[in-house]
Amino acid sequence: MIIEKIDVLEAGLCLRFSAPVCAAVKAFTCASEDKAAMWMYLLALVVLYYVVRWFRELERVPDRGSKYVYITGCDSGFGNLLARHLDKCGFCVVAACFTEKGEEELKKSCSSRMSTVHLDVRKQESIEKAAAFIKELVGQKGLWAVVNNAGVSIPSGPCDWLTLEDYKSMLAVNLDGVIGVTLSVLPLIKKARGRVVNVASVFGRITPVGGPYCVSKYGVESFNDSLRICMHPFGVKVLCIEPGFFKTSVTDTDLLIRNVKMLWERLPKETKDDYGDNYLSEVETMMKKKLSKMPDGDLMKVVSCMEHAVSAVRPRTRYSPGWDAKFFWLPLSYAPTCISDYVLLREIIKPAKMVN
Repeated sequence: MIIEKIDVLEAGLCLRFSAPVCAAVKAFTCASEDKAAMWMYLLALVVLYYVVRWFRELERVPDRGSKYVYITGCDSGFGNLLARHLDKCGFCVVAACFTEKGEEELKKSCSSRMSTVHLDVRKQESIEKAAAFIKELVGQKGLWAVVNNAGVSIPSGPCDWLTLEDYKSMLAVNLDGVIGVTLSVLPLIKKARGRVVNVASVFGRITPVGGPYCVSKYGVESFNDSLRICMHPFGVKVLCIEPGFFKTSVTDTDLLIRNVKMLWERLPKETKDDYGDNYLSEVETMMKKKLSKMPDGDLMKVVSCMEHAVSAVRPRTRYSPGWDAKFFWLPLSYAPTCISDYVLLREIIKPAKMVN
């Protein structure tokens, strides 16, 4: 009899508590289904956004044969390839070269639409002379685009290896040159309601190395942003290219090793002692192993972005060509400083007198 009462009591308790449990399970299931649906909608919106953007970016500007594009740094690398590519696309290209050899090679290999001009972006007189040539060439049409591509990567090294003159020499090309060239032709660009394309670097977003290179590229990014705001009322688009590591003269391993050796040889004994006798050889080994493998050899990834910035009806504000830029350097630039510093410090060569 007692056992029967216990069974009845247990059954009652089960019935009493099963309803809330079932309700909770049902609510959890519904919530899970709602979350799954929400993520599906979100994924669909992301896909839709990129599809719409892709279609919008396909449209190109008309009348290319009447549009002039001024490109700096056309002796080699990105500038040289872009000049040839835009010439094939039908634009009237004004290719600025530092050497006569660069000018001659472009004239021989391109159409009659190609014009060349000597330019040393470090000298205001040279900048003004090139601008006067372009003004006479384009006439009342104005200048459709200027692509500030000229740049250097050395001297570069630990900050205490460098002098103020080292900083000034690089800023004269990578930053002052960009500003000077842009301002010299800006009235012509405003007349055409054209665009300014500045080649910075992903290292204008994050600083993995010492020296003036990243300083100059941060400066280009800032100039680009301020110019974009100022020129918007005039219908002028200002765009930025931020390449990752690509195989050009700027990233040539032998050039960078010679640069490090030159800096080391002029260091005072006190600084050399801080870093140790083996530091230079370790840096050379690291450069040969890592820097020789890192650069991407497909320069057309960058040139395609440049071409789109020049010719698309709806260009992007920023382009970041290169897998390393998209999936490593840019994400790292958004990480908290403690994380980005930890990642970067793991890769540096340790000085002899490093404090533990």
